Amino acid sequence: MPSDSARFDRTRDDFAYDPAMQPELFYDVRRRRVLAYLLDVLFIGVLVVVLGLLVGVVGIVTLGLGWLLYSILIPGTAILYVAFTLGGPYCATPGMRAMGLEMRLWYGAKPYMLLAVVHAVLFYGLNLFLTPLIILVSLFNERKQLLHDIVLGTVVINSAVNLPDSTSHAPGDRTSNAWDDARENRRDGPR
Repeated sequence: MPSDSARFDRTRDDFAYDPAMQPELFYDVRRRRVLAYLLDVLFIGVLVVVLGLLVGVVGIVTLGLGWLLYSILIPGTAILYVAFTLGGPYCATPGMRAMGLEMRLWYGAKPYMLLAVVHAVLFYGLNLFLTPLIILVSLFNERKQLLHDIVLGTVVINSAVNLPDSTSHAPGDRTSNAWDDARENRRDGPR
């Protein structure tokens, strides 16, 4: 039975997505991630306007009591947006999907709703105190992870739609993609 410290030590071979072996997964991720964020801000803004009108009507019907919902409208909308999109079956927000990106855990699994919410809260929380630093971290990280990605063990990669067909490649081959390697890791366990 491995010791507790050995269980938490991660080496380069433990990761399902290796930039040295699969550079196509990380190609142009940083730029497209910024564009995806801007798209998501736009989508959330549209949702906030629509829900704001709805809250206004509810406030009129409830003689002003419903207007208390304005205090949680923006953060609540953003958190639910991220929970149901990033934590959903596509592992990406609509902005990320438009840019051909998706999020995975460091070992290849899909993110779940709670992780998606914590990811968003940590992103906005760290931005409050370390604005440029969370982005600068990606310049020195081969997986192009931001600070909150590293803390949570997540990675943003190009989605399978943008990856070359890997049926002709052997798993572990330099030209194979992460889906082959992740499948191999699930069968054999981390290397």
